[in-house]
Amino acid sequence: MTRILYLLNISNPDKLASDSGWIFADLLAPPMIDQGAEFVMAAPARVSDGRARFERTTVPVNKYRARFDPGMDELVALIKRTAPDVVVANQIEAAPAVRAALLEAKSHALLTGYCHYLPFSTQPGRLVQDPALDDRGLGWPVLLAFAAGLAACDRILVHSETAAAWVTDAAARAGTDIADRMRIVPPPRDERLVRDPATLTAPTTGTPLTGIYNHRLYEHYGTPRFVTLAEQLTARTKARLRVMDLFGTRSPERVALDDSPERMRAELAALPGVEVRTDLGDRGTYRRMLEECQFGFGPFRAGCPWAMSVIDCQSMGLPVIAPRMDWFAEHIADGLLFTTDAEAVALVERLTHDEDFYLDHAKGALASTTGLHPASVAARYLEAVA
Repeated sequence: MTRILYLLNISNPDKLASDSGWIFADLLAPPMIDQGAEFVMAAPARVSDGRARFERTTVPVNKYRARFDPGMDELVALIKRTAPDVVVANQIEAAPAVRAALLEAKSHALLTGYCHYLPFSTQPGRLVQDPALDDRGLGWPVLLAFAAGLAACDRILVHSETAAAWVTDAAARAGTDIADRMRIVPPPRDERLVRDPATLTAPTTGTPLTGIYNHRLYEHYGTPRFVTLAEQLTARTKARLRVMDLFGTRSPERVALDDSPERMRAELAALPGVEVRTDLGDRGTYRRMLEECQFGFGPFRAGCPWAMSVIDCQSMGLPVIAPRMDWFAEHIADGLLFTTDAEAVALVERLTHDEDFYLDHAKGALASTTGLHPASVAARYLEAVA
């Protein structure tokens, strides 16, 4: 039996439904255990499966503390206490510290880094830093720490082909060849959010549609672009838009670092034809809210290697329209991609008036998530860390 020590930073343990890292762990733990692994969750919150062992860790004060202050003493003690065969570092920047802790604890565990969040994207000829991690010039140190983390890992897991290309490029720029250590393991879909394909139907031609935007409202996620698009859609079509408030009231410390979610939420709520809703962290409520919508949006976030919210929509049979860039261009059907706001408006109009077009893309959306069943992803994960 392989014992996996799963190190996960959770910034909002009281809002787990908005933390994709925790959701992925919660979905993967049961099939991993079913398939013979021993799962040890080291995080500020436990997973739902009672068979998983839980080691509580502290909540970092902010996103920089999570990257630069992994707590060496706690890591060494944790490794000695759990005696893992595999350690999964979901914060790549912390991987060198984990490697040093393994050395100090005299552990030969395989160190796997899961590139859950990329602090950069690759554009032609250059790396573009993530503005969300560049407060007072910290973007470059974060990127260097990420590269150091890649060098420290025995295995490197990424979400997609897009992510693989970007991470490989970043490593090469730092003088590290990771080709033989990289594996593509996409996150799982949530089976609670999967619609029976036999129930998929197209809305009656001409019936106004409701589109859902279920992404984080950070400015760096491209939310200002969506605000502009929302204004045009509600003015030029009869579509209604539902915006998910994933965070609710955030801590003063997080607001002080970035108050854009609060500002974007207020701007969207003020638009005619736009409603801001919350599911209060309940997956059943979330499913019902998705069922009430007919299509979804991808975010305008530059450097997006994966979007759990896009998969949520697709597994419910909702066609997702998205900007023609990054992972969206890899995963979403070409007929649903757009470059300009005018093209996005035209897509919504076609989804409204062309039943065959709608139903073809609804079926295609659901089919695109079939391989993301948690049991299938868990098998790929365990193979990758073997």
